[in-house]
Amino acid sequence: MAFDYKKEYKEFYLPPRTPGIVEIPAMNFIAVRGQGDPNEPDGPYQDALRILYALSYTLKMSSRGGRAIPGYFPYVVPPLEGLWRQAGAESIDYARKADFQWTAMIRLPDFVTEEDFVWALREAREKKGLDLSPAVFLPYREGLCVQCMHLGPYDDEPATIAAMDAFALDQGYVTDLAGERLHHEIYLSDPRRTAPEKLRTVVRHPIRPR
Repeated sequence: MAFDYKKEYKEFYLPPRTPGIVEIPAMNFIAVRGQGDPNEPDGPYQDALRILYALSYTLKMSSRGGRAIPGYFPYVVPPLEGLWRQAGAESIDYARKADFQWTAMIRLPDFVTEEDFVWALREAREKKGLDLSPAVFLPYREGLCVQCMHLGPYDDEPATIAAMDAFALDQGYVTDLAGERLHHEIYLSDPRRTAPEKLRTVVRHPIRPR
């Protein structure tokens, strides 16, 4: 049976709907950075998703492309994730979608090296004819965070974030959105096939002792 990161690491991907504190270890991702409204049809964000999935599935099926990755095991491609910010804003304003600066990303198994990523770039470019130049191999460590499962439309996240902030403060922490430690979302539902009120999204914020 293929290794499913959501099931094996439930503390990262399937948290309860009440806030909790979690230490996030270092992980590697395929990532594409950009800006603008993610809902824009055929916009930069949609291009980023095409790139991420092309590379993720090229690596997943690497043995069929003649690439023997040491330590490889069958796995389910992890869910799409996103880091979000807006210039000059301390928190996310969901009414200003055109101002989003985002990093769309998909986790890589630990056995995938940067050399394997470079191979996947070449392989996918040759077979799919895509411009994959925006993609990068991204090591990322979030560290200490507060997180919660949000159920419902993305624009309703502020209520979930307020509950997370209050919980963190009660536990002796404050939100620490700075540098590369950003508002983080993990998408467990496909918005094309799921009613807005049923969307499941992990919302995560970095924290520090106050």
